[in-house]
Parts: sequence; structure tokens; C-alpha cells
Amino acid sequence: MNRAGAGPRRALFVLTILTGSFLLFLVQPLVARLALPRLGGAPNVWNSAMLVYQALLLAGYFYAHRLSRLPLKQQGRFHLALLALAGLTLPITLANLPPPAAGMEILWVPALLALTIGPVFFLVSAQAPLMQRWYATHPGASAPWALYAASNLGSFGGLIAYPLLAEPLLSASQQSLGWSLGYALLVILVGLCAWSRSGTAEPAPEQVADAPAAAVGWRRIALWLVLAAVPSGLMLSTTTHLTTDLFAMPLLWVIPLGLYLLSFSVAFADNRLLARVLTQLAPLLVLAAGGFAASSSHATTMAPVVGSVALLFVVCVALHSRLYDARPDASQLTLFYLVMSAGGALGGLFTALFAPLLFDWVWEHPLLVLAAALLLPTASLFDWRKLNGVDLFLARVTAWAVLATGLGMCWFIYQATTTVGDFAQDYYLLTLGVGLLGCLIAPWRWMFALLLVALMYAQGGWDTVNASGDGLRTRSYFGVYTVRDFPVQRMRTLAHGTTLHGKQSLDPKLRRLPLTYYGPGSGAGIAFANADRLFGPQARLGVVGLGTGTLACYHQPGQSWRFFEIDPAVLHLSRNGTFTYIRDCAPDAQVVLGDARLALARMPKGGLDLLAVDAFSSDAIPLHLMTDEAIGVYLAALSDKGLLLIHISNRYIDLEPVLAAIARKRGLAIAVRDDDTAEDIATYFTSSTWVAIARDPARIQDLRKVDPARAWRRPGPAAPRAWTDDHASILPQVRWGNLLGSH
Repeated sequence: MNRAGAGPRRALFVLTILTGSFLLFLVQPLVARLALPRLGGAPNVWNSAMLVYQALLLAGYFYAHRLSRLPLKQQGRFHLALLALAGLTLPITLANLPPPAAGMEILWVPALLALTIGPVFFLVSAQAPLMQRWYATHPGASAPWALYAASNLGSFGGLIAYPLLAEPLLSASQQSLGWSLGYALLVILVGLCAWSRSGTAEPAPEQVADAPAAAVGWRRIALWLVLAAVPSGLMLSTTTHLTTDLFAMPLLWVIPLGLYLLSFSVAFADNRLLARVLTQLAPLLVLAAGGFAASSSHATTMAPVVGSVALLFVVCVALHSRLYDARPDASQLTLFYLVMSAGGALGGLFTALFAPLLFDWVWEHPLLVLAAALLLPTASLFDWRKLNGVDLFLARVTAWAVLATGLGMCWFIYQATTTVGDFAQDYYLLTLGVGLLGCLIAPWRWMFALLLVALMYAQGGWDTVNASGDGLRTRSYFGVYTVRDFPVQRMRTLAHGTTLHGKQSLDPKLRRLPLTYYGPGSGAGIAFANADRLFGPQARLGVVGLGTGTLACYHQPGQSWRFFEIDPAVLHLSRNGTFTYIRDCAPDAQVVLGDARLALARMPKGGLDLLAVDAFSSDAIPLHLMTDEAIGVYLAALSDKGLLLIHISNRYIDLEPVLAAIARKRGLAIAVRDDDTAEDIATYFTSSTWVAIARDPARIQDLRKVDPARAWRRPGPAAPRAWTDDHASILPQVRWGNLLGSH
């Protein structure tokens, strides 16, 4: 009989594992993309999706662990039968759940995703440990751990394939059908793996049953758990950081997850060189990049973003390498993977579920960076104390001197940031110097952690701590809101994430003045200020996205106003007197809580004359509010002579061609208004770009007539294809110059 692991049999198991892992992580962004029209684009939607996936992965690993106790033939028959039964749920379509009550999204989103993808995800997730177990039970098989590296390569391939190939080239329905065909191929491969073992003698009972957990030791199991939990949580907190100010899109969702998976391939590889090199670099990255983890100000370059991504990968490799070094005998393989999966789920649970409830800011991110610093495998780091001739007392004195020098440099950085108000470019070199010093004291965990905390505080953490201490923040499922008062300017601001979402003057004479993106020269300001001239004294006006409620101060007697807001936390800021635009200017305005697109779809047709869409999540407009179907919902809510305004100011995404393509497809009139604010009035007003869309071209002409500057222009070239719920890719619309450089 041929040795298992030689020739085509090993190749068969590798191919099966690669296929299962590829499908498993291809379906994650696919389902999240399908759900966008119903869930919106808040970063926590993806984190909730990841929490569901991790829970299903844990269940799949537990299933593989328990199934492996049966004889091989029974395992194969039982698993294939369940795979066939789960296949009846394909192709993938969203479960039909009623919309959630306001504030219940944190439970409703996981329920929707679990019901949509649960059965097939559960069974496919069992492939990697189960196929490795089948492979390892043959007496001639080689060590199975490299197959786990192959599994994660397949997972990484699935993630990358989605935003680069599947999303741009295929509609969502085509993607679902293609995934179903891939699932059928997987069932065939699993059947071949089972058949390849059918002629193999059953292992002895002591090989079938795993040794008791006590034989491994609970301290060792606890170490596995925490080494799996911290990278998982850090991956999700990094995802939040990336998507908050850019866009809720699979390309950004998959970058942290892809690097997280790729780290397993490096850490579990037979060749340990790359894992050792990256582990040696980990202390430097933890300080140089992790030092920014507590900063809550908007970065002027992409350096902190790139640094956070590099930090995630290197830390994951280092901690997963320590996990690999603590692995058990192959007989405990499924237990090891089960505990790893449980740790991943715990990390996801902490970041996606508990952190938004416990913290007023994304404190989970710096806390996880700090935890990673304390868990770095010091045995694998360069320890100059062990060099020949080094006196331990002098080494300790030197370490104290290095720590003192590093803390002094952190104090210098702190003084600079508090004086300048931003992290100046020159201080990146100083941060690198602190990182290099930190490498010398990395073997002293508490010294290294102390230096990291000091650097976090110096590089903007002081402002974050003060804001939390002063109670300036509100956190909800949809993000972090910060309210600040500026006594000199007599101004109060609202920021979502790091992006300004509105201001109100604290001067009683100016409290009703519309500011920021909604000033008299903005597209929205012109349309709402002239609503009576455009639609008559009984005009019916709607606004998607409440913010500070600024637009309410264009209210005129006789008008009917309606705001649509998804987040109760935002409404609370207007009702508790933090912002008084609605109370002062439009106390009779109706506020509809919930997803605006769904709420507008339930409205009577033609119930509005003017509708402004201003639903930003930090600096990102939820994609589901910018598709052809969404525009159709808005038009249905508008009268025949109605006017639609969409706010598209964005640092990173050019949305003008997208709307131009939809207008071309539907035969709509469209115009664009750029309001470039002069520097001397920037305290009150902010540059903005608004797009006006109407069925009747005469309505656009009327808008131009009431604009004193006559500044409405034709849009630029339209995108080749209109975005739809079924097919949308933002890659062609990315402002790469802003994304990659200073802006």
C-alpha cells in the first residue's frame, strides 16, 4: 500500500482543503455584500458578520472534533450526508426577517446572517480540521500542520478573489450561483477523500479518541485561547479603523482578514525562517505603529493606516508562531483547532459585541495592541542579556537607562503634539527612534509595555483620554460621536469618527445660522432656502441623515418637514439640547427612526417635494443608499416635480460619475454644485459638493434661477455602469491621490 501523504493522495487532501477554505472565505464578503441594502454600511455591520462567521467556525470545529471520534467510514458517510442536506439551502439568498426595531441592530444583524449562511458555512468550516484528521490517521502520513498553512492560503485566495475578480466582474446573483457550483465540487472532493481512506485499516481505538483535555493541561489550553483571541480581536478593531473613514466595501473588509489568515500560513509553515524574521520585527512595529492606536484625530497621510495594517500582520505572525510552538501532538489536533477557534470567537465577541457597549470610543484597539505587546514570544526575540560576557546587573541598569531615554523622547513628542495640535511629519523619525530603543528592552515585558503606553499617550492618546474623561463622546452600533465646545470661536461641533458632521454657534445671535456643509452657498442651502419659490408655501421636505439637524433652520411656516435617522444616539443629541436646531427652528418636524431607504419605501408615493440625502458614516456614504434601486426609492417618494439632493463630499471616493451614470440610465436631469469655502469664513462654513436630480429638467433650471451665483454645472463623465444592489464596484471611483498621499 502506498504511504498516505505521498503522491496524489496528499495532493487530494491539499486540494480539498484549499477548495473548502477558498469557498469559506469567498462567501463571507459575498453575504455581507448581499446584506448591504438591508444593513447599511456601518463598520460594525462587518464586525457583526465576522462574529457570526467565528461562531459558526467554532461550531464547525467542534463538530469536526466530535466526529473524529467515530470510525473513518462512519465519519465519511455522516459528513457527506449533511453536506448534501445543507446543499438544499443553495443558492444563497438573504433570510426573510422583518426589519429590526431601532437599537436592536446588534442582535438582528447576526441573526440575519446566521439564518442566511449558517448550514453551509458550518459544514464547510469543518473541512480544514476534518481533512487533516483523516489525513493524519494513516500510519504513513507526515505531520499534518503544514496542511493548516495550505488551508489559510486557500482562505486568503478566496478573500482576495472577491474584491478583485468576483465583485467587479459578476453580479451578486451570478456570484451566488458560482459559489453553489464550487460547493458541489467540494462535496465531490470530500467524497474522493473518504473513498481514498476506505481501503485503509481503521486506527486503533487509542488513536481514534483524543486524549483527555487534562493531559494537555488547562494552563496550556488557556495560552492557546488567549494567543488566538488577541489577533482575532485586533483584526476586527483594525477593520473598524479602515472602514470608518473610507468606505464600507469588501476590498477594505478583506484586507485585515486576509492578512490575519495569511499570518497562519507563515506561522504554521514547515520553514520557520520568515516567521522568525517577522517575530524579531514585532517589537519595533508594536511601538512605531501601535503608538498611534490611541489617537482619535484624522491622519493627514496614510502612514498611520499603512502602519496599522503592517502591525496587524506582524503581530498576528508573532502570536500565531508562539501558538504553533505550543502545539500538541497530532493526536490532539482537533482539540487544538477547537480551542483556537474558541479563542478567535472570544476575540470577535469582545470587539464586535461587548466593546461598543462598554467603551465610549474604540478603546478595544489600543487595549488589544497592549495585550499583544505583553504576549510577544520573548524566547524568540533578540535578548542581548544572554550574550557572552554581559553582566546581569549592568544589563538591568542599561535597561532602566534605555527606558528613561525612551520616556523622555515620548515627553518631547507629547509637548510637540499639544503645541502644534497635530502629529508633525518630522516626529515620525523620533517615533522610529523610540521603537528602536524599545527593541532593546523587549525581553522585559513590563518595561516594554510601559514605553508603549507612554508613546500611545504622547501621540494623541492624551486628547482621546481627555475626551473620554470629559464625557464628550457617545458610542452606538453605528459609530463614535464626539461633541466639542470651542469657547474662543463660540462653536460646538459634532464629529462621527474623525469626520466633522456639523456645527452650531454658541452665540445666541447665530444659533439659528446653518453652518458647515449646509450654509447659504451650499447646494442644500440654496434649495431649502428657496423651497417656497420652488414648491409653494405648503412644501413637503425630507432629509436623510439628521446629524446636528442644521437644515431645519431653513424651515418656513406652513412647510412639512421629516427627518430620517438610523441611529437613536444622534436623535438624542438633538432632543437633550446638545444641538438645538430642530427645537429652535422646526419643533414640529417629524423624525423617523430606522433605515431611511426602507422607511421611504413604505411612504405614500409622491409624499415629498424636496429630499436631501446626507447619510454619512464618518466620511463614507453607505453604498446601499447610492445604487440605482435606491434612487428609484427616492424618486418614488418624490412628487413628479420633486427634487432630489445628494451630498457627495468625500475625501477618497468620487461619487459624481456614479450618480451621472444612474441619471443617464433613468433619463433624469442632473446638476452639480461645488461650494468652495473661503478661508476667512471657514470657521462657519465647509466646502461641499451637492448633486441635484429631477425627473423634470425644468426643475433643475428653476434651481439655477434661484442660485445667486448660478453655479450649478453639468456633471463630469458618467461611470461606464450604474451601481445596482446586485452589482457595484468602487475601485474605478477611488481618489488614489488622496488615498495614498497627503491631502
